[in-house]
Amino acid sequence: MNSLDALLDWYSQLSPTSLQQIGQFYTPDARFKDPFNDVTGIAAIQQIFEHMFSHTDGPRFVIIDQLANTEQAFVTWDFHCGVRGRQLCMRGASQLRFAADGRIVLHRDYWDPAEELWQQLPLLGGPVRWLRRRFSAS
Repeated sequence: MNSLDALLDWYSQLSPTSLQQIGQFYTPDARFKDPFNDVTGIAAIQQIFEHMFSHTDGPRFVIIDQLANTEQAFVTWDFHCGVRGRQLCMRGASQLRFAADGRIVLHRDYWDPAEELWQQLPLLGGPVRWLRRRFSAS
């Protein structure tokens, strides 16, 4: 199993316990960026996932597809979780850049919080859908 396969397997089975293995997959100075976070270092990245586990029910990643070479990979995924009894599925993609030892030095997540999260929430959903329709060209 190559390092990308091992990483994606780790993500698909991520739990509070397996999160302790993060140093096997990320360099000490790795950067993680998504629509809500921009942090550097394993401890800061681990804190993001700990926050995920403490604020969602049954979070899990389902890996859809991957493209890779020796320097980087691009992975698409679905993130499933529960929030206050409501099941959500957010679709996104990650750009992963590798250090010489195969661990991640940059992890950049791309996903649309308006479509994938806010639109699905009871209080925000209506206004977000209205705004999307208002600015849509069709």
